[in-house]
Amino acid sequence: MSSYDLLDRQLTALLDSGDWLTNAAQTSAFIMQEVPRLNWVGFYLQRQPRMLSLGPFQGKPACHPIPFDKGVCGAAARSRQTQRVDDVHAVADHIACDSASRSELVVPVLDKDGELWGVLDLDSPDQGRFSEDDQAGIERLVATFRRLSGLGDA
Repeated sequence: MSSYDLLDRQLTALLDSGDWLTNAAQTSAFIMQEVPRLNWVGFYLQRQPRMLSLGPFQGKPACHPIPFDKGVCGAAARSRQTQRVDDVHAVADHIACDSASRSELVVPVLDKDGELWGVLDLDSPDQGRFSEDDQAGIERLVATFRRLSGLGDA
């Protein structure tokens, strides 16, 4: 059993069925506490076309808003594909909210209709922090968040 199996079971027990706001806050805090070597975890929500707005998070104050055509979060929103970046300083349009961040993992969150609801963004001060296993594990936690928040069955 991987550590993400245990984290998924713990997150399932922690979340309140159907309350996306509380669940987003709890998910951010839980990941920040349980996944090592992170300096920021949070949600950006699509509340207007092609723009992400800051949602519940853990860490230093963050950038707001983020257009779809900028940065790693924008790329995840635009493509609806997870973005795993080993060195954010090598990304030409990276948005540096915290200059200590070196790597980033951003997972899109889709609603039950397949529309973009937002993204979950994880930052680390360590270059190359996120592995394929981390990506799969965080994608699994996002699926649990979606299911228990009434956003979808995934």
